[in-house]
Amino acid sequence: MNILLLGSGGREHALAWKLAQSPRCDNLFAAPGNPGIAQAADLVTLEAGDHAAVVAFCDANRIGLVVIGPEAPLVDGLADSLRAAGIAVFGPSRAAAQLEGSKAFTKALCDRAGIPTAAYEHVRTEAEALAALTRFGIPVVIKADGLAAGKGVTVAETRAEAEAAIRDIFSGRFGGAEAVIEECMVGEEVSFFALTDGATVMPFGSAQDHKRVGEGDTGPNTGGMGAYSPARVLTSALEGEVTTRIIAPTVRQLAADGTPYSGVLFAGLMLTAEGPRLIEYNARFGDPECQVLMTRLDSDLVDLLAACAESRLAACAPPRFSPEVALTVVMAAAGYPGEPRKGGAIAGIAAAEAAGARVFQAGTALDGGKLVGAGGRVLNVTARAAGVRAAQAAAYAAIERIDAPDLFCRRDIGWREAAREDAPTP
Repeated sequence: MNILLLGSGGREHALAWKLAQSPRCDNLFAAPGNPGIAQAADLVTLEAGDHAAVVAFCDANRIGLVVIGPEAPLVDGLADSLRAAGIAVFGPSRAAAQLEGSKAFTKALCDRAGIPTAAYEHVRTEAEALAALTRFGIPVVIKADGLAAGKGVTVAETRAEAEAAIRDIFSGRFGGAEAVIEECMVGEEVSFFALTDGATVMPFGSAQDHKRVGEGDTGPNTGGMGAYSPARVLTSALEGEVTTRIIAPTVRQLAADGTPYSGVLFAGLMLTAEGPRLIEYNARFGDPECQVLMTRLDSDLVDLLAACAESRLAACAPPRFSPEVALTVVMAAAGYPGEPRKGGAIAGIAAAEAAGARVFQAGTALDGGKLVGAGGRVLNVTARAAGVRAAQAAAYAAIERIDAPDLFCRRDIGWREAAREDAPTP
């Protein structure tokens, strides 16, 4: 089968690496890709927003499966255009992708389906948002309603911080001018993934991301500074509860609404004293969570994604994951998440991989044949080992072999689980 992968980040590099391993994959194309993805796929020039061009490429190259990596083309309806042309695609329709495209849409769906989540108000003006602050108190969560590349959420610890976040949203910084004001839930955050073809739900592992830019989860939110998998704090019993009370009702509700969901459901969860509650949904694999999931996945990824795309997931064997821990550390450009510095030289990736890690490239480019940084999050240094401490040590040892003066990273990825590993057995 010929496969087309759309996207250019670390998530897509991890997907390309895993897709290319499948005996079912004859030719793998990627658009636009990056220098790392080029090691596994043929890069092609295609604009995901030009649906006709994507369809024409698929027809000309006998593409049997399209894998859409990032959220923007999903929210733009690319999967609908491909399905209308008879091309199998992994990713939800425009209507179903509103789960990520609109926080208010997801909250309303939770109301209809009885899914546990934070109390909220959907506000459409700055005045409404400021009035809602009084009803929620502090701390409070402020979310831009539309896509914001992981940066449209503020957990405000003071009234001034909350008001600044509201002004930011209603200035149009994130494209829209609506927001969701939420109760600040208390607990530990964790990510849970499930594949679905609109009817069958198949759990696909867990991870814990590190959103804040600084050690100890301090500083502004980012797209993610690192992750590890599995997140053992999400026990098998809790995974069952999440599947039964959150994932399955979501899939049923969307099907009942006439907008069945096909693809991966990425649930951000808060493990509260009352049980798991939904923070938000993403309509694609997480970044950097995808990197650790693919590093642990022992099953054929093409089999699983094609089964989703062809509405035959019920006949597919559940995914097999290594019991080992995978941990990835994001190396980001100086200035990220504000104004990241671009163009800095990068060397030593081969040396890092010789040390046993795998380096997924995210924001990279070639300048005169030399690798340079070209984005905020630039590299994902990923290692696998028996436990978090060992995977952490391997990832950071590999980072020491990378020569990239303009990049920085957090030095505590996996700290919560590492502390649990270190705790004496009662």
